[in-house]
Amino acid sequence: MRYDEMDVWLQAVALAVEVYAQTDSLPKEEWYGLSAQMRRAAVSIPSNVAEGEGRHFRRDHGRFILAARGSLYELHTQLVIANGSDL
Repeated sequence: MRYDEMDVWLQAVALAVEVYAQTDSLPKEEWYGLSAQMRRAAVSIPSNVAEGEGRHFRRDHGRFILAARGSLYELHTQLVIANGSDL
C-alpha cells in the first residue's frame, strides 16, 4: 500500500488542513509564534509518516513514525496552550 492511501496519513493531512484553517483565527500577534509552531507541527505529522514509509529498513521506518508521534504530542500541547485550558 502506498503511504498516500494509508488511513493514518489521510487523517494526519486532514488534521494539518484543519490546523491551518483554525490558526487563522488566532490573534495576529501569534502569527509568528504559536500559530507558526502549530502549523509546523501539524505538517510534520503526515510528512514523517510519508518519509518513514519511504525507508527500506524497519529501524529507519520506526524512527520516522516516532517523530510523527512526537509532533502529534507537540501539537496537542500547543492546542492546550492556545485554548488556555488544562487537560
